[in-house]
Amino acid sequence: MKTISPLIARSAAFPGLISSLIVLFAAAPVPGAAAPEAAAPQPKTHTLFMGADLEVQVSQGFSRVRDVAGETFLVSADGKELSVPMNGGPVNLRVQQSLKLTPASATIANLKGERAYTPANDPGKRFMREQPGTNAQDMIARADGAYMVISNLAAAGGTASGGGASGPGGMPIASGEVQAARNVAENAGAATFAEGNNIGNYVTKMQGELAQELFDAMEVTFEVSSEKPLTAPYVLIIARYHEKDAKPVKSRNWIYAKALAPIDQKPRKIQVKAAGFPPGFVMEDFKVHLYDHGQELATNVADRRVPLTRDEAFQYVMIDYVSSHKDATLPPTPAMGKLPADLRSRLTSGQLAQTLFVRVGKDGLPAESFVDAACSQKVTDPYLQSVVADIRFKPALEKGKAVEGIAQLNFSDLSL
Repeated sequence: MKTISPLIARSAAFPGLISSLIVLFAAAPVPGAAAPEAAAPQPKTHTLFMGADLEVQVSQGFSRVRDVAGETFLVSADGKELSVPMNGGPVNLRVQQSLKLTPASATIANLKGERAYTPANDPGKRFMREQPGTNAQDMIARADGAYMVISNLAAAGGTASGGGASGPGGMPIASGEVQAARNVAENAGAATFAEGNNIGNYVTKMQGELAQELFDAMEVTFEVSSEKPLTAPYVLIIARYHEKDAKPVKSRNWIYAKALAPIDQKPRKIQVKAAGFPPGFVMEDFKVHLYDHGQELATNVADRRVPLTRDEAFQYVMIDYVSSHKDATLPPTPAMGKLPADLRSRLTSGQLAQTLFVRVGKDGLPAESFVDAACSQKVTDPYLQSVVADIRFKPALEKGKAVEGIAQLNFSDLSL
Protein backbone atom coordinates (compact mmCIF):
# COMPACT_ATOMS: atom_id res chain seq x y z
CA MET A 1 0.00 0.00 0.00
CA LYS A 2 1.36 3.39 -0.97
CA THR A 3 0.70 5.85 1.79
CA ILE A 4 1.31 9.56 1.29
CA SER A 5 1.17 12.52 3.68
CA PRO A 6 -0.30 10.86 6.80
CA LEU A 7 -1.26 13.09 9.76
CA ILE A 8 -1.75 12.16 13.38
CA ALA A 9 -3.92 14.59 15.36
CA ARG A 10 -4.15 14.17 19.10
CA SER A 11 -7.29 14.96 21.05
CA ALA A 12 -6.86 18.28 22.82
CA ALA A 13 -9.48 17.30 25.35
CA PHE A 14 -7.65 14.19 26.50
CA PRO A 15 -5.68 15.58 29.47
CA GLY A 16 -8.78 17.22 30.98
CA LEU A 17 -10.82 14.07 30.60
CA ILE A 18 -8.15 11.97 32.23
CA SER A 19 -8.07 14.39 35.16
CA SER A 20 -11.83 14.01 35.52
CA LEU A 21 -11.51 10.24 35.44
CA ILE A 22 -8.87 10.29 38.14
CA VAL A 23 -11.25 12.24 40.38
CA LEU A 24 -14.20 10.02 39.59
CA PHE A 25 -12.59 6.60 39.58
CA ALA A 26 -9.63 6.78 41.93
CA ALA A 27 -10.93 8.43 45.07
CA ALA A 28 -8.64 7.68 48.00
CA PRO A 29 -9.92 6.82 51.49
CA VAL A 30 -10.04 9.68 53.99
CA PRO A 31 -7.40 9.27 56.73
CA GLY A 32 -8.96 8.49 60.12
CA ALA A 33 -12.40 7.74 58.70
CA ALA A 34 -14.12 4.53 59.62
CA ALA A 35 -13.73 1.89 56.95
CA PRO A 36 -17.03 1.28 55.17
CA GLU A 37 -18.41 -2.20 55.07
CA ALA A 38 -16.79 -4.08 52.23
CA ALA A 39 -19.00 -4.55 49.20
CA ALA A 40 -18.45 -6.93 46.33
CA PRO A 41 -16.33 -5.08 43.75
CA GLN A 42 -17.95 -4.42 40.41
CA PRO A 43 -16.31 -6.17 37.46
CA LYS A 44 -14.39 -4.09 34.94
CA THR A 45 -16.66 -4.48 31.94
CA HIS A 46 -15.46 -1.60 29.75
CA THR A 47 -12.18 -0.11 28.63
CA LEU A 48 -11.35 3.52 27.93
CA PHE A 49 -8.37 3.94 25.63
CA MET A 50 -6.78 6.17 23.03
CA GLY A 51 -8.02 4.88 19.70
CA ALA A 52 -7.50 5.84 16.08
CA ASP A 53 -9.87 6.71 13.26
CA LEU A 54 -8.38 6.23 9.81
CA GLU A 55 -9.40 8.68 7.09
CA VAL A 56 -8.74 8.54 3.35
CA GLN A 57 -8.83 11.43 0.91
CA VAL A 58 -11.77 11.31 -1.48
CA SER A 59 -11.96 14.17 -4.00
CA GLN A 60 -11.14 17.34 -2.05
CA GLY A 61 -11.84 16.06 1.47
CA PHE A 62 -11.14 13.20 3.84
CA SER A 63 -13.70 10.52 4.72
CA ARG A 64 -13.53 8.11 7.64
CA VAL A 65 -12.71 4.51 6.74
CA ARG A 66 -15.62 2.48 8.04
CA ASP A 67 -14.11 -0.91 7.12
CA VAL A 68 -11.34 -2.71 5.26
CA ALA A 69 -12.12 -5.52 2.80
CA GLY A 70 -9.15 -7.29 1.23
CA GLU A 71 -6.95 -4.50 -0.12
CA THR A 72 -9.72 -1.92 -0.28
CA PHE A 73 -10.85 0.88 2.03
CA LEU A 74 -14.62 1.21 2.41
CA VAL A 75 -15.76 4.78 3.03
CA SER A 76 -18.93 6.85 2.96
CA ALA A 77 -18.70 10.17 1.11
CA ASP A 78 -21.46 12.49 -0.11
CA GLY A 79 -24.08 9.93 0.83
CA LYS A 80 -22.45 7.21 -1.26
CA GLU A 81 -20.59 4.03 -0.36
CA LEU A 82 -17.17 4.08 -2.03
CA SER A 83 -14.31 1.61 -2.37
CA VAL A 84 -10.77 3.01 -2.45
CA PRO A 85 -8.09 0.50 -3.58
CA MET A 86 -4.96 0.51 -1.45
CA ASN A 87 -2.72 -0.37 -4.39
CA GLY A 88 -4.43 1.58 -7.15
CA GLY A 89 -2.00 4.50 -6.89
CA PRO A 90 -0.96 7.01 -4.21
CA VAL A 91 -3.46 7.15 -1.35
CA ASN A 92 -3.56 10.08 1.06
CA LEU A 93 -4.29 8.90 4.58
CA ARG A 94 -4.48 10.53 7.96
CA VAL A 95 -5.26 9.34 11.47
CA GLN A 96 -7.36 11.17 14.03
CA GLN A 97 -6.72 10.02 17.58
CA SER A 98 -9.55 10.09 20.09
CA LEU A 99 -10.67 8.52 23.34
CA LYS A 100 -12.86 5.48 22.85
CA LEU A 101 -14.98 3.43 25.23
CA THR A 102 -15.92 -0.14 24.46
CA PRO A 103 -16.96 -3.38 26.17
CA ALA A 104 -15.26 -5.38 23.38
CA SER A 105 -11.64 -6.45 23.76
CA ALA A 106 -8.97 -8.71 22.29
CA THR A 107 -5.55 -9.96 23.36
CA ILE A 108 -2.31 -9.27 21.50
CA ALA A 109 0.73 -11.32 22.55
CA ASN A 110 4.39 -11.45 21.51
CA LEU A 111 4.19 -8.09 19.77
CA LYS A 112 7.40 -7.18 17.96
CA GLY A 113 8.17 -4.34 15.59
CA GLU A 114 11.60 -4.40 14.00
CA ARG A 115 13.49 -2.90 11.14
CA ALA A 116 14.27 -5.36 8.38
CA TYR A 117 15.86 -5.70 4.95
CA THR A 118 14.21 -6.18 1.61
CA PRO A 119 15.71 -9.23 -0.19
CA ALA A 120 17.60 -7.01 -2.63
CA ASN A 121 19.22 -5.00 0.17
CA ASP A 122 19.96 -7.80 2.66
CA PRO A 123 23.77 -8.09 3.01
CA GLY A 124 23.49 -11.73 4.13
CA LYS A 125 21.37 -12.81 1.17
CA ARG A 126 23.52 -10.81 -1.21
CA PHE A 127 26.59 -12.62 0.14
CA MET A 128 24.93 -15.98 -0.53
CA ARG A 129 24.15 -14.92 -4.11
CA GLU A 130 27.57 -13.43 -4.78
CA GLN A 131 29.70 -15.70 -2.60
CA PRO A 132 33.26 -15.58 -4.04
CA GLY A 133 35.18 -18.70 -4.94
CA THR A 134 32.12 -20.55 -6.20
CA ASN A 135 33.31 -20.71 -9.81
CA ALA A 136 36.80 -21.71 -8.76
CA GLN A 137 35.46 -24.47 -6.54
CA ASP A 138 33.34 -25.77 -9.42
CA MET A 139 36.43 -25.80 -11.62
CA ILE A 140 38.32 -27.83 -9.03
CA ALA A 141 35.47 -30.33 -8.74
CA ARG A 142 35.28 -30.78 -12.51
CA ALA A 143 39.07 -31.08 -12.80
CA ASP A 144 39.15 -33.69 -10.04
CA GLY A 145 36.48 -35.69 -11.85
CA ALA A 146 38.36 -35.50 -15.13
CA TYR A 147 41.58 -36.45 -13.40
CA MET A 148 40.04 -39.60 -11.94
CA VAL A 149 38.50 -40.69 -15.23
CA ILE A 150 41.69 -40.08 -17.21
CA SER A 151 43.84 -41.79 -14.57
CA ASN A 152 41.69 -44.88 -14.85
CA LEU A 153 41.95 -44.83 -18.64
CA ALA A 154 45.71 -44.39 -18.47
CA ALA A 155 46.07 -47.32 -16.12
CA ALA A 156 44.05 -49.46 -18.53
CA GLY A 157 46.08 -48.31 -21.55
CA GLY A 158 43.05 -46.82 -23.30
CA THR A 159 42.38 -43.54 -25.07
CA ALA A 160 40.71 -40.48 -23.73
CA SER A 161 38.76 -39.88 -26.90
CA GLY A 162 35.83 -42.21 -26.26
CA GLY A 163 35.11 -45.83 -26.98
CA GLY A 164 37.29 -47.43 -24.27
CA ALA A 165 40.83 -48.93 -24.50
CA SER A 166 42.06 -49.06 -28.07
CA GLY A 167 45.73 -49.75 -28.42
CA PRO A 168 49.17 -48.49 -27.48
CA GLY A 169 48.61 -44.92 -28.68
CA GLY A 170 46.19 -44.28 -25.84
CA MET A 171 48.79 -43.84 -23.11
CA PRO A 172 50.38 -40.58 -24.38
CA ILE A 173 46.96 -39.08 -25.04
CA ALA A 174 45.78 -40.03 -21.57
CA SER A 175 48.94 -38.64 -20.00
CA GLY A 176 48.35 -35.35 -21.76
CA GLU A 177 44.77 -35.17 -20.55
CA VAL A 178 45.92 -35.91 -17.00
CA GLN A 179 48.38 -33.04 -17.13
CA ALA A 180 45.72 -30.72 -18.54
CA ALA A 181 43.37 -31.68 -15.69
CA ARG A 182 46.10 -30.99 -13.18
CA ASN A 183 46.71 -27.56 -14.71
CA VAL A 184 42.99 -26.72 -14.53
CA ALA A 185 42.87 -27.75 -10.87
CA GLU A 186 45.94 -25.71 -10.02
CA ASN A 187 44.57 -22.62 -11.78
CA ALA A 188 41.24 -23.04 -10.06
CA GLY A 189 42.91 -23.36 -6.71
CA ALA A 190 44.94 -20.23 -7.35
CA ALA A 191 41.75 -18.38 -8.30
CA THR A 192 40.17 -19.44 -5.04
CA PHE A 193 42.85 -17.75 -3.01
CA ALA A 194 43.15 -14.66 -5.22
CA GLU A 195 42.50 -11.36 -3.44
CA GLY A 196 39.24 -10.77 -5.35
CA ASN A 197 37.90 -14.17 -4.34
CA ASN A 198 39.04 -14.15 -0.72
CA ILE A 199 35.99 -15.28 1.27
CA GLY A 200 37.43 -13.92 4.49
CA ASN A 201 37.70 -10.44 3.01
CA TYR A 202 34.21 -10.67 1.61
CA VAL A 203 32.78 -11.76 4.96
CA THR A 204 34.49 -8.79 6.60
CA LYS A 205 32.93 -6.51 4.00
CA MET A 206 29.51 -8.05 4.62
CA GLN A 207 29.87 -7.59 8.39
CA GLY A 208 30.76 -3.96 7.78
CA GLU A 209 27.57 -3.49 5.79
CA LEU A 210 25.53 -5.18 8.50
CA ALA A 211 27.06 -2.86 11.08
CA GLN A 212 25.74 0.14 9.12
CA GLU A 213 22.18 -1.16 9.67
CA LEU A 214 20.89 0.13 6.36
CA PHE A 215 17.46 -1.37 6.96
CA ASP A 216 14.84 -0.43 4.37
CA ALA A 217 11.76 -2.36 5.58
CA MET A 218 9.56 -2.70 8.64
CA GLU A 219 8.34 -6.01 10.05
CA VAL A 220 5.60 -6.36 12.70
CA THR A 221 4.60 -9.71 14.17
CA PHE A 222 2.14 -10.62 16.92
CA GLU A 223 -0.43 -13.19 18.00
CA VAL A 224 -4.07 -12.18 18.42
CA SER A 225 -7.05 -13.88 20.06
CA SER A 226 -10.50 -12.90 21.30
CA GLU A 227 -12.98 -14.52 23.66
CA LYS A 228 -15.76 -13.20 21.44
CA PRO A 229 -15.27 -14.26 17.80
CA LEU A 230 -14.31 -11.45 15.43
CA THR A 231 -15.84 -12.15 12.03
CA ALA A 232 -14.59 -9.17 10.00
CA PRO A 233 -11.39 -7.91 11.66
CA TYR A 234 -8.66 -5.71 10.29
CA VAL A 235 -5.46 -4.31 11.73
CA LEU A 236 -4.11 -0.77 11.55
CA ILE A 237 -0.43 -0.16 12.26
CA ILE A 238 0.87 3.36 12.80
CA ALA A 239 4.62 3.90 13.09
CA ARG A 240 6.73 7.02 13.50
CA TYR A 241 10.29 7.15 12.11
CA HIS A 242 12.93 9.50 10.75
CA GLU A 243 15.77 9.28 8.27
CA LYS A 244 19.23 8.30 9.44
CA ASP A 245 21.50 11.22 10.37
CA ALA A 246 18.80 13.72 9.43
CA LYS A 247 19.42 17.18 10.89
CA PRO A 248 17.14 18.53 12.05
CA VAL A 249 15.27 15.34 12.87
CA LYS A 250 11.93 15.33 11.08
CA SER A 251 9.56 12.55 12.10
CA ARG A 252 7.43 10.89 9.47
CA ASN A 253 4.47 8.52 9.79
CA TRP A 254 3.84 5.13 8.24
CA ILE A 255 0.25 3.86 8.12
CA TYR A 256 -0.61 0.28 7.18
CA ALA A 257 -4.03 -1.43 7.10
CA LYS A 258 -4.76 -5.07 6.40
CA ALA A 259 -7.91 -7.19 6.51
CA LEU A 260 -7.55 -10.33 8.61
CA ALA A 261 -9.22 -13.73 8.63
CA PRO A 262 -11.77 -14.33 11.44
CA ILE A 263 -10.27 -14.43 14.95
CA ASP A 264 -11.38 -16.58 17.88
CA GLN A 265 -9.99 -17.84 21.19
CA LYS A 266 -7.08 -19.64 19.54
CA PRO A 267 -4.08 -17.31 19.13
CA ARG A 268 -3.25 -16.68 15.50
CA LYS A 269 0.04 -15.27 14.28
CA ILE A 270 -0.02 -12.12 12.17
CA GLN A 271 3.03 -11.01 10.19
CA VAL A 272 3.31 -7.75 8.28
CA LYS A 273 6.37 -6.69 6.29
CA ALA A 274 6.50 -3.52 4.22
CA ALA A 275 9.27 -1.89 2.19
CA GLY A 276 9.86 1.64 0.97
CA PHE A 277 11.67 3.09 4.00
CA PRO A 278 14.84 5.18 3.54
CA PRO A 279 17.94 3.00 4.11
CA GLY A 280 19.09 3.17 7.72
CA PHE A 281 15.86 4.77 8.97
CA VAL A 282 15.39 5.15 12.73
CA MET A 283 12.19 3.71 14.20
CA GLU A 284 10.76 5.91 16.97
CA ASP A 285 7.64 3.97 17.97
CA PHE A 286 4.66 2.09 16.59
CA LYS A 287 1.08 1.27 17.63
CA VAL A 288 -1.24 -1.56 16.68
CA HIS A 289 -5.02 -1.00 16.49
CA LEU A 290 -7.57 -3.79 15.97
CA TYR A 291 -11.07 -3.42 14.51
CA ASP A 292 -14.07 -5.64 13.86
CA HIS A 293 -16.77 -4.54 11.42
CA GLY A 294 -15.19 -1.09 11.49
CA GLN A 295 -15.39 -0.68 15.28
CA GLU A 296 -12.14 -0.47 17.23
CA LEU A 297 -11.58 -2.94 20.04
CA ALA A 298 -9.64 -2.37 23.22
CA THR A 299 -6.52 -4.53 23.40
CA ASN A 300 -4.00 -5.11 26.14
CA VAL A 301 -1.48 -2.98 24.19
CA ALA A 302 -3.86 -0.06 23.59
CA ASP A 303 -2.44 3.37 24.43
CA ARG A 304 -3.53 4.94 27.77
CA ARG A 305 -5.77 2.01 28.60
CA VAL A 306 -8.10 2.40 31.64
CA PRO A 307 -10.38 -0.53 32.69
CA LEU A 308 -13.74 0.70 34.02
CA THR A 309 -16.79 -0.72 35.71
CA ARG A 310 -20.14 -0.19 34.02
CA ASP A 311 -20.97 2.70 36.35
CA GLU A 312 -17.59 4.33 35.75
CA ALA A 313 -18.00 3.89 31.99
CA PHE A 314 -21.37 5.61 32.12
CA GLN A 315 -19.93 8.52 34.08
CA TYR A 316 -17.40 8.96 31.30
CA VAL A 317 -20.18 8.87 28.68
CA MET A 318 -22.00 11.60 30.59
CA ILE A 319 -18.89 13.80 30.87
CA ASP A 320 -18.02 13.39 27.20
CA TYR A 321 -21.57 13.94 25.98
CA VAL A 322 -22.22 17.11 27.95
CA SER A 323 -18.77 18.60 27.25
CA SER A 324 -19.07 18.00 23.50
CA HIS A 325 -22.60 19.46 23.19
CA LYS A 326 -22.25 22.88 24.75
CA ASP A 327 -25.26 25.16 24.15
CA ALA A 328 -27.17 22.25 22.48
CA THR A 329 -30.82 21.38 23.15
CA LEU A 330 -31.44 17.68 22.61
CA PRO A 331 -33.81 14.91 23.78
CA PRO A 332 -32.51 11.96 25.82
CA THR A 333 -31.32 8.91 23.87
CA PRO A 334 -30.25 5.35 24.86
CA ALA A 335 -26.51 5.13 25.46
CA MET A 336 -25.56 1.94 27.29
CA GLY A 337 -27.13 -1.33 28.19
CA LYS A 338 -27.07 -5.04 27.51
CA LEU A 339 -30.33 -6.47 26.27
CA PRO A 340 -31.15 -9.90 27.74
CA ALA A 341 -30.45 -12.90 25.52
CA ASP A 342 -34.05 -14.09 25.98
CA LEU A 343 -35.58 -10.73 24.99
CA ARG A 344 -37.03 -11.90 21.67
CA SER A 345 -38.42 -15.09 23.15
CA ARG A 346 -40.06 -13.23 26.06
CA LEU A 347 -41.70 -10.47 24.02
CA THR A 348 -44.28 -10.67 21.27
CA SER A 349 -43.58 -9.15 17.85
CA GLY A 350 -45.92 -6.33 18.81
CA GLN A 351 -43.99 -5.58 21.98
CA LEU A 352 -40.68 -5.62 20.11
CA ALA A 353 -41.99 -3.11 17.57
CA GLN A 354 -43.72 -0.96 20.19
CA THR A 355 -42.25 2.40 21.13
CA LEU A 356 -41.94 3.03 24.84
CA PHE A 357 -41.61 6.46 26.43
CA VAL A 358 -39.14 6.64 29.31
CA ARG A 359 -38.79 9.49 31.76
CA VAL A 360 -35.05 10.05 32.11
CA GLY A 361 -33.43 12.09 34.89
CA LYS A 362 -30.67 14.59 34.30
CA ASP A 363 -28.29 11.92 35.58
CA GLY A 364 -29.21 9.71 32.61
CA LEU A 365 -30.97 7.09 34.74
CA PRO A 366 -34.43 5.83 33.72
CA ALA A 367 -37.38 6.43 36.04
CA GLU A 368 -40.88 5.48 34.93
CA SER A 369 -41.72 4.06 31.50
CA PHE A 370 -44.96 4.44 29.56
CA VAL A 371 -46.67 3.00 26.50
CA ASP A 372 -48.03 6.35 25.28
CA ALA A 373 -46.46 9.70 24.36
CA ALA A 374 -48.63 11.51 26.93
CA CYS A 375 -47.01 9.34 29.65
CA SER A 376 -50.40 8.47 31.11
CA GLN A 377 -50.22 4.66 30.81
CA LYS A 378 -47.36 3.05 32.69
CA VAL A 379 -45.61 -0.13 31.59
CA THR A 380 -46.92 -2.83 33.91
CA ASP A 381 -45.03 -5.87 32.62
CA PRO A 382 -42.33 -6.64 35.26
CA TYR A 383 -39.99 -8.10 32.63
CA LEU A 384 -40.20 -4.98 30.47
CA GLN A 385 -39.68 -2.80 33.53
CA SER A 386 -36.48 -4.71 34.41
CA VAL A 387 -35.13 -4.40 30.87
CA VAL A 388 -35.74 -0.64 30.77
CA ALA A 389 -34.25 -0.17 34.24
CA ASP A 390 -30.95 -1.68 33.02
CA ILE A 391 -30.54 0.84 30.20
CA ARG A 392 -28.56 4.06 30.62
CA PHE A 393 -29.34 7.20 28.64
CA LYS A 394 -27.64 10.33 27.42
CA PRO A 395 -29.70 12.95 29.26
CA ALA A 396 -31.81 15.64 27.68
CA LEU A 397 -29.93 18.89 27.15
CA GLU A 398 -31.25 22.42 27.31
CA LYS A 399 -28.68 24.93 26.12
CA GLY A 400 -25.95 22.49 27.05
CA LYS A 401 -27.21 21.70 30.55
CA ALA A 402 -28.52 18.26 31.52
CA VAL A 403 -32.25 18.25 32.37
CA GLU A 404 -35.05 15.71 32.75
CA GLY A 405 -36.68 14.53 29.54
CA ILE A 406 -38.68 11.82 27.78
CA ALA A 407 -36.76 9.28 25.66
CA GLN A 408 -38.32 7.13 22.97
CA LEU A 409 -37.27 3.50 23.20
CA ASN A 410 -37.83 0.82 20.55
CA PHE A 411 -36.17 -2.53 21.12
CA SER A 412 -36.18 -3.47 17.41
CA ASP A 413 -34.01 -0.42 16.64
CA LEU A 414 -31.79 -0.70 19.69
CA SER A 415 -28.16 -1.80 19.48
CA LEU A 416 -26.28 -1.21 22.71
